[in-house]
Amino acid sequence: MKTKADLHDRFVIIMAGGRGERFWPLSREKMPKQLLTLLGKRSFLQSAVDRVLPLVPAKNIFIITNTAQVAAVRKQLPKLPKDNVVAEPMGRDTCAAVTLGAALVGARSTTGVMAVLPADHVIPDEKKFQRVLADAFALAARGQVIVTIGIKPTEPATGYGYIRTGPELPPAAGAKETRTIFHKAEQFVEKPSFEKAIEYVNSEQYRWNAGMFVWSFVTITNGLEHHQPEMFAACQRWFKVANNPAKLAKVLAKEYPDIKKISIDFALMEKAQNVVVADGTFEWDDLGAWPALARHVKQDAEGNAAVADFIHVDAARNIIFDARSKNRRTPIAVVGLRDAILVQTDDAVLLAHKSQAQKIKELVKKLAEDARLKKLV
Repeated sequence: MKTKADLHDRFVIIMAGGRGERFWPLSREKMPKQLLTLLGKRSFLQSAVDRVLPLVPAKNIFIITNTAQVAAVRKQLPKLPKDNVVAEPMGRDTCAAVTLGAALVGARSTTGVMAVLPADHVIPDEKKFQRVLADAFALAARGQVIVTIGIKPTEPATGYGYIRTGPELPPAAGAKETRTIFHKAEQFVEKPSFEKAIEYVNSEQYRWNAGMFVWSFVTITNGLEHHQPEMFAACQRWFKVANNPAKLAKVLAKEYPDIKKISIDFALMEKAQNVVVADGTFEWDDLGAWPALARHVKQDAEGNAAVADFIHVDAARNIIFDARSKNRRTPIAVVGLRDAILVQTDDAVLLAHKSQAQKIKELVKKLAEDARLKKLV
């Protein structure tokens, strides 16, 4: 049973600064993937907050985003304190965001335990997720360990990093036994080839690296001090002004351009010896690009996944998404199209082959370079 004292010392940092370019034309700089409502009635970000509210009070949830998205984030999350939405002046990868999150948490409670979670994951079974996260909070609060939630692979995916796990860890002395299984993290590995991914899945030793971390303020700052002294120094400076939003914004604006651009995986996780993997036994998906949407949308007999008024002849395995305003929607009729992505918004149409979905990012770059079209980015 969690006490009010436990809740007071639990924090969540949700990283919501990405641009989600692979979901263009729906995703834009001011309204990126995490702010979109693609599934259900809540955006990915709103769902991420909803999932943790039973475990952490709203006043202890921070959203780290960027300047262009602050207003939209605050509008979507009116129950969060306004100052809990913090803007990075520019993207500096996840280590900088984690460092900033640690400063925000430490300024509230130096005995705090924080979870760092992405804003754009799909987790249908919230109860299972909450159980694993609660167990991870409890373990991180007890000792000097970094907990990462690893997902048991269901297929040889090549789009995720993997974690090789060691033997199952016994329960800590005197601690209540949990339903979550923890392992020592043996090795973090980058996105593998398909052959390597098959090997990883068959071995049952590997977990997908979902980018979900839990640690105490003391543990994360010790880790930064040991492995990333410059980040640790920045954390100390930001900690001093973290409870004054105006001062913090001023300091970040001055210092962020010179902050090292590095992921938390490279900066800390791959170096630290105190990493523990919690088995994420819940269903999980990281919607990286349009083809992933087909996994969550009902398909017709020919495998077409449509969120639209869609009619076809001899079309198969397509993704059709109509995001136009209701009064502008018309039937989308397709003949003989295979393995395509067709997305319509009020001001743009995307037609792409599913196998080329990753190149949508290149298309967005091209649009940004064209004075006539950069308004669409």
